[in-house]
Amino acid sequence: MKRQEFYGVMLEDSDRLLGTIEQVLRAGQLGAKIRRASPMLVDLSAVVGECLTLARIRHRLPPEALTAHVRNVDGAAFHVLGDEEDLRAMVSNLVDNAIKYSGSEVRVAVELEQADPATATLRVRDQGVGISPSERKRIFKRFYRIPGAMSTRIKGTGLGLFIVRSVVARHGGKVFVESDGPGHGSTFIVQLPVVAPQLTPQLAPS
Repeated sequence: MKRQEFYGVMLEDSDRLLGTIEQVLRAGQLGAKIRRASPMLVDLSAVVGECLTLARIRHRLPPEALTAHVRNVDGAAFHVLGDEEDLRAMVSNLVDNAIKYSGSEVRVAVELEQADPATATLRVRDQGVGISPSERKRIFKRFYRIPGAMSTRIKGTGLGLFIVRSVVARHGGKVFVESDGPGHGSTFIVQLPVVAPQLTPQLAPS
């Protein structure tokens, strides 16, 4: 039993290190404005579903800790033109961030909505530590972490939300955060243009 626990800790440490390396490399690519040559049509709802499944497994969460709601117009698909790997990194960072800053009880709600034919809105809502008004713009900067006791207890690179902002900008979208302040949770909102499968406009410049 002790040996299995030891192996489990080793695997978790390896996964954490690999995740940190991937974050640094991805941030470097996005910061250098490297563009991929062939944008593809990506079903954002499928990406969100995959990321939530992995998050439940990675953080060992019960079903009620991480919920999802998808609402669209007339059953239309959430097709986004871009890079599936980058979009997956964007969603994963938002979900992981919400889980990490939820405190002892994780209650994260992920909503994907298409209120009109041209825009998909992704909301990741937690009931965690919240964000003060003075920090809402700073948190998207590279390597920035909110100062205080929470940042010392929770491990991180300060790159997750920078990656989110960079990916959203590359895909012609917007990202912002809403919070009533410390202790009142946060909602990260991403708005991305959606396209019909037969259309292939170019990616927005980063």
